[in-house]
Amino acid sequence: MLVTLPPDYRPSSDEEFMNPLQLEYFRQKLLKWRSDLVREAGETLTSMGQGGIIEADLTDRASVETDRALELRTRDRARKLISKIDQALERVENGTYGYCEETGEPIGLRRLEARPIATLSIEAQERHERMERVHRDD
Repeated sequence: MLVTLPPDYRPSSDEEFMNPLQLEYFRQKLLKWRSDLVREAGETLTSMGQGGIIEADLTDRASVETDRALELRTRDRARKLISKIDQALERVENGTYGYCEETGEPIGLRRLEARPIATLSIEAQERHERMERVHRDD
């Protein structure tokens, strides 16, 4: 089913949760985010592929190497994020997007706006983090 969003559409709690408009809104939001990450990764590859480190000064060379290492870590995080975005897009397609994986309850529009890849409601996420802290301290 093809859904066209009004240009100024924002999901509202007055609507049915995860109705076709909301699903399309989040699908487009996820696709744009993914596209931006892929574009940035391409720019990084282009800039890193432009020759080796030619700095004569050891301090300058170390600085360039540190910058490159940081950029590679950032790109690795982006790669993992793209994978999570792809999983969220799958949930949009199969009708499970917006619902907590743990409880099946709606995640909440404000949380999804802030973190469109969220898989847990705030309450479930807090329980999960508390359990991690307890087990980490053991």
